[in-house]
Amino acid sequence: MTNTPSVKLLLSARDAAAALSICEKTLWSNTVPRGSIPMVRIGSRTLYDPTDLLVWIDAQKEGGADR
Repeated sequence: MTNTPSVKLLLSARDAAAALSICEKTLWSNTVPRGSIPMVRIGSRTLYDPTDLLVWIDAQKEGGADR
């Protein structure tokens, strides 16, 4: 058995909020169905796909070259 590094495919609410530099309460208010950030529910846990967070960041940009 080889020793492979662990890869986080999904982020906890705490990690996602830290990645976005916002508090967890702000993240929660921007999470579907209240907001536009998709989430994944596994059991009682709410998790976030880092790709979805990048898409959400891009949608928040104002004044870009093509806007």
